[in-house]
Amino acid sequence: MPEIAHTLPALLAWAFFGYLLGAVPFGMLITKALGLGNLRDIGSGNIGATNVLRTGSKPAAIATLLLDGGKGAVAVLIARAYAGEDAAQIAGLFAFVGHCYPVWLGFRGGKGVATFLGLLLALAWPVGIAACLTWLAIGLTARISSLAALVAAAASSVWAIVLGQPQIFFLAVATTLLVFWRHRDNIRRLRAGTEPKFGKKK
Repeated sequence: MPEIAHTLPALLAWAFFGYLLGAVPFGMLITKALGLGNLRDIGSGNIGATNVLRTGSKPAAIATLLLDGGKGAVAVLIARAYAGEDAAQIAGLFAFVGHCYPVWLGFRGGKGVATFLGLLLALAWPVGIAACLTWLAIGLTARISSLAALVAAAASSVWAIVLGQPQIFFLAVATTLLVFWRHRDNIRRLRAGTEPKFGKKK
């Protein structure tokens, strides 16, 4: 692998690439294209799949989920193919940041859960699958999307060690902290017992 792939300018370039890819607001684009309204005026105002579901369109929500997850995975896979694992982690991290703080929307983006899971699947698929199953288990039992996201994120660094993928441990910790920060309002509602369950509007 060329040495230039690990230089600071090269890693910054991959960060920029990941950010721009992550900043594509698929939820907004899909709902507008389908005439489902402005996501800012629906439910929580969030641009992610959970809020897209509140438009009443399951296909739109599924498409948003797959595309938001896909942009995290694609950022990782392209960076890995051209510049190796360091670049892959940088691109994945900044794809996540881009989704949360997209320049196109005044840095008011989503909470990044799908993108987080997508980049984990691409970086270390055993950890990604474990995190997805954790989300699914909590989601099906508690029926609270935010709680499922928080538990899955918190578990990701544990899964990284348990499943023999220590190279992504620090990335898992960093993204988990950002997931918790983006869910700070949800955490307050969880503590108050007022966080809505699936199928209910905020």
